[in-house]
Amino acid sequence: MKILIVDDELSIRELIACSLEKNGYETVFAENGFRALELCRAEKPDLVVLDLMLPDMGGLDIFRVIRGDSSISSIPIVMVTAKVREADIVAGLELGADDYVTKPFSPKVLAARIQSVLRRKNSFPSGTAMDDIRIRNLTVSPGSRRCLRNGSEVNLSATEFSILEFLLRHKGQVFSRQQIISAVKGASYPVTDRSIDVQILGIRKKIGDGDGSRKPIIETVRGVGYRAAEK
Repeated sequence: MKILIVDDELSIRELIACSLEKNGYETVFAENGFRALELCRAEKPDLVVLDLMLPDMGGLDIFRVIRGDSSISSIPIVMVTAKVREADIVAGLELGADDYVTKPFSPKVLAARIQSVLRRKNSFPSGTAMDDIRIRNLTVSPGSRRCLRNGSEVNLSATEFSILEFLLRHKGQVFSRQQIISAVKGASYPVTDRSIDVQILGIRKKIGDGDGSRKPIIETVRGVGYRAAEK
């Protein structure tokens, strides 16, 4: 698998590459945002490791371009940032980041996060059928990792897709935010309630849920968490 590493510091690019190559990944590099977008379109990497602080373009601007380009919008992105404020992390998650690490970080931790994201993208939960899941105008296809709304594709991040699939496979059952994140990323994954709310908000916007015309597909259960409507 090919990983695109985007960071303006050579030493960090080399550190990340060394760790990933030891785990069998192929790596390519970009030192700025324009080069990153060029390589995304030319190389079609399996995942992008993206530093948010770049000299020419902000990392969040790069997110917007990637998620807005149908030819590369499904590429998973792990953001690397020196910003530790929750608002900065939430902004990245709102734009479709699949995971994040904050500087300074352990290369082993980053490699583990990358493996987790790729596993969610390319595999399926143990014992889970791959039949399409349908509810109203929505079709979720675990086999192809696609979501269709009225026959048109909805571009969900890997995390958004996993959350939506999980909730739809357990229609009517209420899950806390921690239960949701544990189901799709593992019990030890560090996350705030706000981050889960942002992911749910992103899913709702993309599938046109909760517009007031009828009961939403993803329902908020106050004081508890979320559930998918039964029909």
